[in-house]
Amino acid sequence: MPKKCVRMNDAIRKEARRLQKELTEHSYQYHVLDDPLISDSEYDDMLKKLIEIEENFPEFSSPDSPTKRVGAPPLTGFQQALHSIPMLSLDNAFKDEDVLDFHKRIVKNLNREDILYTIEPKLDGVAVELKYENGILVQAITRGDAITGEVVTQNVRTIRSVPLKLHGDKRKMPSLLEVRGEVIIRLPDFLQLNKIRLEQGETIFANPRNAAAGSLRQLDSKITATRPLDIFVYGTGLVEGISFQSQAQMLLALKKFGFPVNPHILPGVTIGSVLKFYKELEALREDLAYEIDGMVIKVDDIFFQRQLGEKIKSPRWAIAYKFAAMQKTTLIKDIIVQVGRTGVITPVAILEPVNIGGAMVSRATLHNEDEIKRKDIRIGDIALVMRAGDVIPKVVKIIESRRKGDEVPFEMPGHCPVCHSKIEKIKLDKSNINKCVNTSCQAQLKQRIRHFVSKKAFDIDGLGNKIVDQLVDEGMLLSFADVFSLEKEKLALLDRLAQKSAFNLIQAIEKSKIISLRRFVYALGIDHTGENAAKLISEQFSNLSDIMETSEERLIQINGIGPETASSVCRFFSNFENQMNIKNIIAQGVILTNDQPIIIESFENIFNNKRIVLTGTLQSMTRSEAKKILENLGADITSSISSKTDFLIAGEQAGSKLEKAEKAGVQILDETRFTAMLKDYL
Repeated sequence: MPKKCVRMNDAIRKEARRLQKELTEHSYQYHVLDDPLISDSEYDDMLKKLIEIEENFPEFSSPDSPTKRVGAPPLTGFQQALHSIPMLSLDNAFKDEDVLDFHKRIVKNLNREDILYTIEPKLDGVAVELKYENGILVQAITRGDAITGEVVTQNVRTIRSVPLKLHGDKRKMPSLLEVRGEVIIRLPDFLQLNKIRLEQGETIFANPRNAAAGSLRQLDSKITATRPLDIFVYGTGLVEGISFQSQAQMLLALKKFGFPVNPHILPGVTIGSVLKFYKELEALREDLAYEIDGMVIKVDDIFFQRQLGEKIKSPRWAIAYKFAAMQKTTLIKDIIVQVGRTGVITPVAILEPVNIGGAMVSRATLHNEDEIKRKDIRIGDIALVMRAGDVIPKVVKIIESRRKGDEVPFEMPGHCPVCHSKIEKIKLDKSNINKCVNTSCQAQLKQRIRHFVSKKAFDIDGLGNKIVDQLVDEGMLLSFADVFSLEKEKLALLDRLAQKSAFNLIQAIEKSKIISLRRFVYALGIDHTGENAAKLISEQFSNLSDIMETSEERLIQINGIGPETASSVCRFFSNFENQMNIKNIIAQGVILTNDQPIIIESFENIFNNKRIVLTGTLQSMTRSEAKKILENLGADITSSISSKTDFLIAGEQAGSKLEKAEKAGVQILDETRFTAMLKDYL
């Protein structure tokens, strides 16, 4: 063999060994220690590279390569148990072409075109298998290394959503049922859990998956019982005494047995619908109360599944179509501070730009000085950064093992970076905040005006952040009232604006002058007074004058308004400068309307004073539009079914609420009947 080829093969062999070693270590960090050093997407990229090398150079593969096994060995602190049927992992797809290639292989292997699939969200949790004998839970084990798992029965028993006894007729129970599912922690519970850990000086979890894994692997089940674990089931292992013809039928049976089954499952669809549903599920991802990182595509017919069989580490009849990653590691290049509309100084991490979930991220909030100290974040650190939807990216934690020793601790500046006024430290709840108390600070003015003209406030189209900054810098905006005295001729002279844009902006400003009382109160940017607080306050008063003259005691009596909000509102309206600003705004022709719900008292209004739940997708309107219409008709919109629910309005893919309503005897309105009834009132 030529020397050049020998050198090339040697380099490839070394690369294969490096990837095998690093992937094994990362797998141990992730599955055993629950402390990942890299993001899931980085792991997937490394694994994909190793798979390519081993496929082209099989001599560089080895029996213990990460490509040959699933997960990592179980912890020695638990008893171990064998899976009756191995708990295999799934091959991954990252684009439509990968899914179409998967479909082509299915068609070729089965020699038929009419293949239907069931699609399920790919939950980002911990895989477990629950074993039931004659309807009673007798054992729970983790996936482990796919062949052997850890026995966590006592811990799983503490999960309230896990049935200890199967629901239904005992005579129809299978003699043996192994159910597979994903243990998760919902996002609100995860945030609360981390908040408590920070307050107690404990290390926070990087993400809900690691929180669930750490909770499930507690040797003391009493600790597990304090953790907000939940579960969704998705399949079975060994089953005796019952059979299923399809994946969809299996899920329906599991649901009837009392298991939580994810409501966003699409059964029995063609490959075209599979690709369409991927986009729908990706859009829905941000609104879910738990994390998903893709969707699982399964051949629906179980007889076909058996025909297709399995490979070493994955079934041939299923594949995971993954979303773009929402967490990645990157370098903290610098830490700067920004001034908010109330003067609060917020530290911000300047990052080496990284693509997270399809968006380039170059900044992440660090919240406050206390958080930087708790997480020991330094300039030059490698950090795990998370982005969730439109939420500002944040640093989850730093990777301490990757420090080189030249990282620089952050020090909060003593003076405002914009107006150079002295920064004061103020105690707020259990944290300290740093604040520029100069209300004339130009940075605060820019942020206040940005808020004032934002979509949920005056909603002035064309008055974006850069235009606001330019107008403040030019001295054309010194207060809220100045927004309404802008002149087209002067605007047209500015950069980014021409005659047409200036004309459109003036039109948008004029249009915004009629505004509801609640939006006006929100637009003022009062401390601790967000959109909901502004709504609650405006519903209790007929005009702005009454709000401005009210007392803290009266505000606290409003359900949902706390002492901090009440104090801030009264302090704001008692300030002479704020009073003059409001007077000047009104003098510019701004008209306030009261948009409290107009209740139709007629006996024909069937929705007045009724408790209503909305579920599923409506075709003729959005759920938020339907909610607003019903509230205007005097209805009380709630999120869950109870014995007090009067109506369930069910759109497509109604999910579990529809079944609960049927069991509770709640009156159900489909969209056709609902819209027909609305015609009497609209």
